Amino acid sequence: MPRSKNYNEEEVIEKAMYLFWRNGYETTSMHMLEKEMGINKFSIYSSFGSKNGVFLESLKCYKQKLNSLLNTLKCSEKGMLGIKEYFYDFIDFTKETEFGKGCLVTNTVNEIGAGADQQIKDALMQFTQDVKQVFRETLSKDNSIDFENIEKLTDFLIISMFGLSSATRIFTQKQLINYIENIFLNK
Repeated sequence: MPRSKNYNEEEVIEKAMYLFWRNGYETTSMHMLEKEMGINKFSIYSSFGSKNGVFLESLKCYKQKLNSLLNTLKCSEKGMLGIKEYFYDFIDFTKETEFGKGCLVTNTVNEIGAGADQQIKDALMQFTQDVKQVFRETLSKDNSIDFENIEKLTDFLIISMFGLSSATRIFTQKQLINYIENIFLNK
């Protein structure tokens, strides 16, 4: 007879997500996951298969949280100004203390090497492509932007977003504002 779960998978994954977000994928150990999630290794392996499985589920949880910002951007008719507002909203999204946690995806991309698990690399790439697609669609609503320049601008903005994601971890609010204002200067 199979054991019944004495935990809510969504709740334990959210706890794991915050642990990965704060500490990074590589630094987070199974012991840390057990402690943070409040379940034992057997339950982790039984429900999620491995540390990678926990991370992949954590990434889905992160995406659900970020979707509120992305959905606001998707509904925006402001074009470039809408993306600028998204950048500002993202700063608030990352706040934990005076500084932010960055972006779970960016943090992980910055720490994993070429030999990282392919499923994780694919999930990170897909996540980035999804955000880039929202940027592309938002820019296509902006009549002041040349259709031929949308792809170049989308690449510029997603790379700028990576920069902002990393910067929220160590720079002041004023520095982050200056960064965003410079990204969108003359845009």
